[in-house]
Amino acid sequence: MPASERHNPGLAAVLSVVIPGVGQIYNGDFLRGIFWLIVTPGMWIGTGGLLGWICHVIAAYTAHQRARDKNLGLA
Repeated sequence: MPASERHNPGLAAVLSVVIPGVGQIYNGDFLRGIFWLIVTPGMWIGTGGLLGWICHVIAAYTAHQRARDKNLGLA
């Protein structure tokens, strides 16, 4: 994969920690990013914060994994 198409998994994870879904958008997964941008705030508000942090962690983890998989040619 050309260096211009590679994504930094760490950066993708940090972006999704700051704003869930932005790491996915950085990876080129626009619809996945929109999903996390909608679901995570909904979980924070809908559960009074109880499950919002879980969505935050999952969003960051999946952004990291997708960047890694894309760099390896698996996605």
